[in-house]
Amino acid sequence: MGEKKRKQEAKKNETFIFEKKNYTFMLIGIAFIAVGFILMMGGGSDDPNVFNPEIYNWRRIRLAPALILIGFGIEVYAILLNPTKGK
Repeated sequence: MGEKKRKQEAKKNETFIFEKKNYTFMLIGIAFIAVGFILMMGGGSDDPNVFNPEIYNWRRIRLAPALILIGFGIEVYAILLNPTKGK
């Protein structure tokens, strides 16, 4: 009888590690990372004997990696965020 009661109490105390606020920031971080990789695409050449300088433009060299790093930073923040502390 005592074991059944302990199981019921354990079920009542079950909580998720993350809450809605954490998942919101995680989705925002994933969006930043996805946009960064999308911006990094392209710039190749169909002919291997022809060099395409478009691969070295500002969007692929500066903007896309910056967005990816910002996205990873947002992901770290989302994991470390304690939503119950602000209540």
